[in-house]
Amino acid sequence: MPNQRKARYAGAISSGIAAAAVLIGLLLTARFAEAQTTVVMLWPNGAPGSEKWTQKEAEYAMGNSGAKGVRNVVKPSITAYLPPAGTATGTSVIVAPGGAFRFLSWDAEGTMVADWLQQHGVAAFVLKYRVADTGTDEEFAQSQARGRGAAGNAGRGGGPGGQSQIRELAAADGLQAVKVVREQAAEWHIDPNRIGLMGFSAGGYVAVKAALEHTAGTRPNFVASIYGCCVIPADIKVPDDAPPIFFLHAYNDPVSASSPALFLAWKAADKTAELHTFAAGGHGFGMPKHSLPTDGWIERFGDWLRYQKLMK
Repeated sequence: MPNQRKARYAGAISSGIAAAAVLIGLLLTARFAEAQTTVVMLWPNGAPGSEKWTQKEAEYAMGNSGAKGVRNVVKPSITAYLPPAGTATGTSVIVAPGGAFRFLSWDAEGTMVADWLQQHGVAAFVLKYRVADTGTDEEFAQSQARGRGAAGNAGRGGGPGGQSQIRELAAADGLQAVKVVREQAAEWHIDPNRIGLMGFSAGGYVAVKAALEHTAGTRPNFVASIYGCCVIPADIKVPDDAPPIFFLHAYNDPVSASSPALFLAWKAADKTAELHTFAAGGHGFGMPKHSLPTDGWIERFGDWLRYQKLMK
């Protein structure tokens, strides 16, 4: 009889632990789902310049990791990840994933970054900006198989202006995101003067473009370009109100070769800038670990935010 009681007792404990684990899992899932459902459209009346686009937005699994990618974006938006009131710093960062202006690396360069920022008291907004029309699922799969995922290849063009038009529409979405976040700063309990724009690869172009060309309402207060793509003209003029900027890339990344030149342009203009070049890491490493020097890159960004008094 005592052994039976012990067995029942042990079984009850095991059941309780299992139930608690399930509850914790449900709570974490609910928290994630809540963050995912806070979506704000950037252009409620339709995004200017792409009014005639008819492609259908699609999600897909990227590679073996299963991380989510998004393509054929027609309706730009931001998805909010707001920290609890007790940990909020008042700082916010708009995160622009990369994807060669053909798709968005939604998880590895978006939601995973937003999670990290949120956990450190920074409000994050993952930017879904317009990208090229990559056709049907079959057409997209074929283009990926042919190796058309390299930065600078904008698929079927998405509009009459081809890639150059796509870049400018994406840049316009970045500026609009800053404007929308600033306009709703009070609602989200963030400081309208502490809004950053961070971009990866193609998203880095969006971020740097905003740092160079903006109005008072669309100016980001700080910018980060993580292995930003696309050559910026050598004769760029760093504006008088250029925001502090953070550059980070790997030495063996052929795509982000303009980062050192941009850093020197900021330095020549006597504006705040920081540049990190890792010995190895290639292009597109994002948040996942790869057993490479770039694995700890997000901590270096955190150090910079702390030095700028933007994060605790």
